[in-house]
Parts: sequence; C-alpha cells; structure tokens
Amino acid sequence: MSEQTTPRTWDDVQTVSHTKKAVPEGLWMKCPSCGETVFRKAVESNLRVCPKCEHHLRVGGPERVAQMLDPGTFEPLNPDMAPRDPLNFVDLKPYTERIRSAQAKSRENDGLQTGSGFIKGRKVVLAAMDFNFLGGSMGSVVGEKLAAAIEAAADRDLPLVVVSCSGGARMQESGYSLMQMAKTSAALGRFHDEGGLFISVLSDPTFGGVTASFAMLGDVILAEPNALIGFAGPRVIKQTIRQDLPEGFQTSEFLLQAGFVDRIVHRHELRNEIGRIIDYAGK
Repeated sequence: MSEQTTPRTWDDVQTVSHTKKAVPEGLWMKCPSCGETVFRKAVESNLRVCPKCEHHLRVGGPERVAQMLDPGTFEPLNPDMAPRDPLNFVDLKPYTERIRSAQAKSRENDGLQTGSGFIKGRKVVLAAMDFNFLGGSMGSVVGEKLAAAIEAAADRDLPLVVVSCSGGARMQESGYSLMQMAKTSAALGRFHDEGGLFISVLSDPTFGGVTASFAMLGDVILAEPNALIGFAGPRVIKQTIRQDLPEGFQTSEFLLQAGFVDRIVHRHELRNEIGRIIDYAGK
C-alpha cells in the first residue's frame, strides 16, 4: 500500500510564498510622459532621460552639476550660505520648519548650486537650480549666491552658465524674494558691460520671477526639449484673458518659434553645445 502525502494547509502556502525573494522597491519607475515602466538605473545612466520616449525628467542641483562639468573639476562657491526667516513668516506652518524639511530632503542648504569647473576642458562658472528645494524658488540665498557667481565670473573673465529650474519667487520671503530679481538682473547688466558671456539653460519648469529676471537675459538662451517655460501658469493666463491658448503654449518648442529661445538642445548634447558656443564667442 502506497504512503499517502499529507495535503498542505493554507498556512503552509503562505509560508512558502513569504520565503520567495521580493523585487526591491524603487527598482522600476513609470515615465510621466509615455507611461512606460522603465528600469530606474537605465534612466539614471541616460542622464535622467526616458529611454523609451526621450522625455527629460527633472534633475536636482548636485546631479546637474555632475552631469554638466568634467569629473572632479567642481569648486563650490558659498556652499554654507543658508536661508533665514526675517519676516517670521507662517502659513500652514512656520517658514523655518519648511526650510528644515527641505534641507533634510535635499541635503543642501538651499536651492542653488554655484561654483567653477570645466565643461569639455573650458573653464566656466556654473549655477544650477534645484527644484527639490521648495520648488526651486528664488529666495534671498538663491539671489545672493547667483549674484556672487556672476561677480566671480566677471572677476575671473570666465563664461557664466546658469541652469534654471524653478517655480518662481519664494513667497515666504515676500519683498526680500522680489528684490533678487533686480539684484541678479543688475549684476548681469554689469557682467554684460564688461564683455562677459552668459549662457542661460532653461529646463522644466522655469517660471515666475526667475523667467522675469535672469533666466531670459542670456546672451544665448538654450532650452531642453518640451520644457515648460513662462511667467504665470497656463490656467491662470487662460482665466485672465478668457481665451483658449495655442497648442503647446509655454513649451520650449513654442518659445523657439516665437523667438524667445535660441536653440533646443537634448541633454546628451548640452555639454558639446555649450563648448561650441564658448569657442565661437572667443571665451
């Protein structure tokens, strides 16, 4: 007589399933443009560009610096400068609490990386905004660090490259934030009078007071593909003028046709394009 096998219970099945290796979290990601599920490391090694549809994902400040500059050449400017709360501003929570939270999330003091380095062997002063820090908003520290970077480029006779990625002025700093528009624009005016070369790179998104000041003052204005660029958002404009907006309104492609952008450059070609511009300008 053959030996009977004892049937497995539901608890046995659960035990077996729990011993299987689970797929690590964060291994895959969904492209916000095409909706395809792609391998996260493949996107990161592709400069955070979707390998399926070429959508350019947002890049943080430190990562942007690493992408733009030759390896090991970055020398930061004013890395310890940090924001304060002169207005003791409180909305849903105190501004100081928002600052601490943003600093813990981004591991940076504020939303702008500045320093010098080399792009394809050409020394530049680089500033890169970080949308991860309070939406890349321009507060006193961002304005002061950018003004100091502009002055450093003038003193060293170096090209200035600024990568914008911002929702606009930092409302928690009110008038102090709005003053940064004038400060950075005035510094760029002096830089221009001294013969400096300013290359402005617009990434997604570039809005508000950043667009209304230094971002659109470049001697050459480059933009990444399909970046949203404007002052107010499209919904606000539509409600204000009570008209339907053209298709693709406020994209870099639309602004190129309107003459506000000089060239749209894929992220893979950005370093090469900046190098060519610097050589053409004799800088």
